[in-house]
Amino acid sequence: MIDAQTLSGPIDIGAIRNVRRWSPGACVWCGDDHAVEMFRNEPRCGACREKESVIDEARRFLGMYGLRPLGGTLQSDDDEEREHRVKARDARRELNEVKLSELPDPATVRKALRPRAASVVSEPRSSAHSGTSAASTSSRPSSSRSPSTPPAAPVRTDSVDVAALETRVTGLLEQLTSIDTQMSQIGEPVGLAARARLSDLEKQRATVLRTLAALEKARIAAGR
Repeated sequence: MIDAQTLSGPIDIGAIRNVRRWSPGACVWCGDDHAVEMFRNEPRCGACREKESVIDEARRFLGMYGLRPLGGTLQSDDDEEREHRVKARDARRELNEVKLSELPDPATVRKALRPRAASVVSEPRSSAHSGTSAASTSSRPSSSRSPSTPPAAPVRTDSVDVAALETRVTGLLEQLTSIDTQMSQIGEPVGLAARARLSDLEKQRATVLRTLAALEKARIAAGR
């Protein structure tokens, strides 16, 4: 028999989360079935897709400017870079919190998707079959038919926002000026504190110069 005292014990939220299991039609990452759509060839819910998009945007930003890839550190050259790193870190933490204790086997997921895929293509196939006799009256397409709409040109995903790039360069140049001013004020370091501060400023200056060099490469590539 279970008495009231037994039921009043603390609830282990982690244990409750870990008993969730994936079911067909649900998100393969968290098991939720709300607003599930295909994302990277697998069903993902709206919340997980949103967090993954935040991480992808951070990677795109860092890659565009040749910055350090995402990792455990939030060390950044300016506020914009730090904002991307913080958002990506928070999104990754939230994804890990809702992750299923046991992710479904990819083969099982693909098998569950087959009935839905078959229903999607069944109508186009039947339409194509009904039009087979009409299409077979001519062995070659007529050269006098009206030209179809040309396919849209592929969209470049690696394009660089030149205006944003120039703004970033301006900010880094201001930061470099501030660093040089601080270094000149220290002059010849006297004492451990002064030497440590000068060493830190030299590292910051080297980082800014590397970032400026990467931005210059991006600007040249954008002008080609």
